[in-house]
Amino acid sequence: MSTDYRSGELLLINKPYTWSSFHAVNKLKHALKKHPSLLLDDKFVHLKIGHAGTLDPLATGLLIICTGKKTKEISSFQDLPKEYTGTFFIGATTPCYDKEKEVDETFPIEHITKELIYETAKSFIGKQEQVPPMFSAVKVDGKRLYKLARIGEEIELKARPIEILEFEITSCELPLVDFRIACTKGTYIRSIARDFGLALNSGAYLDALCRTKIGHFNLEDAKTPEEFITENPY
Repeated sequence: MSTDYRSGELLLINKPYTWSSFHAVNKLKHALKKHPSLLLDDKFVHLKIGHAGTLDPLATGLLIICTGKKTKEISSFQDLPKEYTGTFFIGATTPCYDKEKEVDETFPIEHITKELIYETAKSFIGKQEQVPPMFSAVKVDGKRLYKLARIGEEIELKARPIEILEFEITSCELPLVDFRIACTKGTYIRSIARDFGLALNSGAYLDALCRTKIGHFNLEDAKTPEEFITENPY
């Protein structure tokens, strides 16, 4: 069956480190703009393309990208549960809850045992209210929070309902703690890092993050943008 990007295709892309989700989408859009399936009446039509769930620049992993008529299904993919693996750095915080900004405060970790780490992770499983990071794409009065944060505007953020379905500690060598988390849509792993540090009577930020699953879609089936372009010549 030939590929038809105008009628609609679903692409599984492994977003590279430091790339924005928009950068990944734009890379594919540029590469596919002269694809034969976009030729109509001897002219190339505009390619509709979008992703189903943002990843932060410092995160890697699975992006679902939809083209053509498939873009109408983006919200249904956004609603699917997600799975992530990553690393917390225990004993320090940053304003954005990850490594994009410098450490702003440090905390003691001498009281933290591996047993406490494992028990704290278990306590996070279930339905709860989560406050999103100020440096995020959440909109308040039509404006992105990260844009307000960059100009120093303080906003009182409202907690939103989420559910952590699974929270597994896969390695614990302080100050680094590796994890696997399965959660519902709208969950910010950076906020979990912040809250995890608070629960330990310390501080924490997100040191690394990779999205491994969206619903039944798996990262192992995804291609980097460069791999996709190389393996799909036209």
